[in-house]
Amino acid sequence: MNEVIETIEEGKIFEKHEWLSLIDKNLYEEIAYHKNDAPVLIIKINQLLDLIKFLRDDESLRFKILADIAGIDYVFHKKYKKRFSALYNLLSLKYNRRIFIQIFLDDDEEIPSSHEIFSSATWLQREVYDMFGIVFSNVLDGRRILTDYNFQHFPLRKDFPLTGYDEVRYDLETKSVKYSPVELDQDFRDFDFEMPWSGTEYDVGVKK
Repeated sequence: MNEVIETIEEGKIFEKHEWLSLIDKNLYEEIAYHKNDAPVLIIKINQLLDLIKFLRDDESLRFKILADIAGIDYVFHKKYKKRFSALYNLLSLKYNRRIFIQIFLDDDEEIPSSHEIFSSATWLQREVYDMFGIVFSNVLDGRRILTDYNFQHFPLRKDFPLTGYDEVRYDLETKSVKYSPVELDQDFRDFDFEMPWSGTEYDVGVKK
């Protein structure tokens, strides 16, 4: 998702979306552009609640739907100083408009919950926390929503290994969920990455 946000001249964005002039410039830091033809307001954490409340309540905007909150991990991306980003996706059905709000933050920062403004925020925030470890404060429900019981990691962080850390199984004798460290029968370096539909360049049964 980090590849679809572009910085272009603010004037050109205002030309395409004149309604942006209705938004108080004190409520955001800068405007970028999403390639699906929607503006992106880049803000500080403490601007979030005031901004989304304004977008929802202003009669000329009426962004009444919080469609999604997406997490992004920039751990290996040298362009950004902060590791994470939360991207809010708001829709206005009345005016057929979409707007994104983007917040950059580090591990030790928290985003205030927006559940009092959009009731859909609770489940969306749980998913972002579960997958990325991005923490929201003053939440109604802070439980994980997708991973298994007692899961301790964040699987969509870019430093999370493909194999994970633990194997999970149900033990019939104890009638409980058991965890054990992942054990691989062979290292990744020994795997055959040849495309099966294009054929191999060696004889079947002969080690490459």
